[in-house]
Amino acid sequence: MIGIREYYPVLVRNREKALWSAIFLAGIAAIYAPMAVNLVRDWMTLPDFNHGFLIPIVSGYIVFLKRTRLAELLAEAPAGERGGALLIAAGIFMLAAGRLANEHFVMRLSLPLIMAGSIRQIFGRAVLCELVFPIAYLVFMFPIPSILMEKITFPLQLVASGFAAILLDSAGVPVLREGNIIQLPDMSLEVAEACSGIRSLISLLALSAVFAYLFQKRQWKRAILVLSAVPTAMITNIIRVTGTGVLAHKFGGKAAQGFYHDFSGWLVFVVAFAFLAGINRMMAARGRSQ
Repeated sequence: MIGIREYYPVLVRNREKALWSAIFLAGIAAIYAPMAVNLVRDWMTLPDFNHGFLIPIVSGYIVFLKRTRLAELLAEAPAGERGGALLIAAGIFMLAAGRLANEHFVMRLSLPLIMAGSIRQIFGRAVLCELVFPIAYLVFMFPIPSILMEKITFPLQLVASGFAAILLDSAGVPVLREGNIIQLPDMSLEVAEACSGIRSLISLLALSAVFAYLFQKRQWKRAILVLSAVPTAMITNIIRVTGTGVLAHKFGGKAAQGFYHDFSGWLVFVVAFAFLAGINRMMAARGRSQ
């Protein structure tokens, strides 16, 4: 186990690096504090990004898991690399461009770049390589711009309503689909943005990325696990919309609203999460058997 006491001698031997680290952290805090307040406000008010609170915690935990290796690298006192300045310059450019265009997403994306560049500049490439994933993972805490969200959610709405209409028709439910509206005999169901599955998709992508990084060693297995989150989220959401249509047809519109609507969202996410965990476990078991 490596704790603060183990890190302290390393920092003493690298006083210059410790000083630059302190300056870096102070600069980051001063520059990004106002954006952090707005970011937290977005997490609280945008339902699709409530998971943002967990992303820094998960990222920090991954860094904690690497504490022994990081202590070893820091003890070797590697020289910093000038290549980090290019990343810092790119981050500053994104920050300035985002501020001029009043585009919060671009401004926020500059943070991982500046962090990566500063770490490489101060501690070297080896330390940055150990921290690439937890730094890149922070991107999941940034809400997607509304313009881009619209381009993603509407196709998802059409896919969910289209396949749900096919399944309802196969189940003997009279149905007519018009865009993202499903017409039933006694009522119509709208597959709204909240029912597009985008919330599950973003959360599952974040979860699958952590699963892949922690439990899979080969890059192709990691890619499969992350990419599988997309069809998993879409299929489970189609099942949810279909179930809503069946309930509405059998028991009326009220049966498909309120408690069922909220509970089905959580249930679908749990099922999707279990499916991803199963894929991860199968790939891990196959790797051990080879």
